[in-house]
Amino acid sequence: MQDACLLENAFVWIEKGRIKILGRMQEIPDYLPQNLQKIDCTGRIVFPGFVDSHTHLIFAATRESEFVDRIRGLTYEEIADRGGGILNSAEKLRQMDENYLLELTKNRAWEIIGHGTTTVEIKSGYGLTVEDEMKMLRVARRVGEETPLRVKTTLLGAHAFPTEYKEKKDEYVNMVISRMIPRAAAENLADYIDVFCERGFFSVEQTGRILEAGAKYGLRPKIHANQLSFSGGVQIGVKNNAISVDHLEHAGGEEIECLKSGNTIPTFLPGSAFFIRQPYPPARMMIDSGLPVCIASDYNPGSAPTGNMSFQMALACIYMQMLPEEALVACTLNGAAALELSGECGSIEVGKAADLLISKPLDNLSMIPYHFGSNLIEKVIVGGLTPLS
Repeated sequence: MQDACLLENAFVWIEKGRIKILGRMQEIPDYLPQNLQKIDCTGRIVFPGFVDSHTHLIFAATRESEFVDRIRGLTYEEIADRGGGILNSAEKLRQMDENYLLELTKNRAWEIIGHGTTTVEIKSGYGLTVEDEMKMLRVARRVGEETPLRVKTTLLGAHAFPTEYKEKKDEYVNMVISRMIPRAAAENLADYIDVFCERGFFSVEQTGRILEAGAKYGLRPKIHANQLSFSGGVQIGVKNNAISVDHLEHAGGEEIECLKSGNTIPTFLPGSAFFIRQPYPPARMMIDSGLPVCIASDYNPGSAPTGNMSFQMALACIYMQMLPEEALVACTLNGAAALELSGECGSIEVGKAADLLISKPLDNLSMIPYHFGSNLIEKVIVGGLTPLS
């Protein structure tokens, strides 16, 4: 992860939305077409588009009142117990028309494109009824069709227990298994299954049941694990061959050894730890143990209201002792791996999609996380096109 494979004085030739040739300037072929569009990147860094492998991009309203509650001393769990948090978002989303919800989400999609994200995972989880979860997944699919973003979708019906099931938790789990998962699969709305495996939310046993049910329909797990406590989420994720376990604010030697025994990618969401003042994941320990790690934004209205991946890089460097090169790899190539897209995006390689970012004039890569308050991306290229031009 410390080798970002930087190539000095280089060129990239894009054709039909894909990378055709790349190399050093002195190696440019002499048969280039005369009408080729040229972009002069002198003094700039060209790097892969960000791959944000964990977001809640679809929501009906922001939750800044809870932000103030936390300033006054309430914890994330206390706010949730009072009917805030996920349940707050669910109440508002259920009342919102699908087309209007799509327009709000498309605005956020263009926002993250402007910050350099070219591939994104979008979860449901603020509906908590069959119809509203399907509504969210339809919106996610439409975002992939109506914006330049490459989108993967995740069914997160097990995000929280809705109020009407507060005393009937196993009944809600049964509903997710018997109705939500088959419906999402039948309508081809979800690529993955997710569960918030955490104290006060879904137990390890409930999580395992839902993941096993999802697997029967071809939905591989990407689960919320160990955000608020040592919940056992890492272990149940690895046991169920999850593509990733995400959050990991509470992780240690036992979790690291478990991850090393499987093929599950540890994914950090530093924006969430920053915003709700949680411990940061033990990134340095995991990387030094030989694990690849991923960074995503967790963009959501309650605990991480930003999809700015350059800022996530900065948090990883400042608070998690990751080197800039490691942070870049975690936000690009490893993010692609966490979405099973390693052959399509996440690095600048011949044959891959031409999803590229061109920086403003920079001396070196470290300037991106160093200038954490500035957007140092000058041009975004998605599939060979410049949608923001």
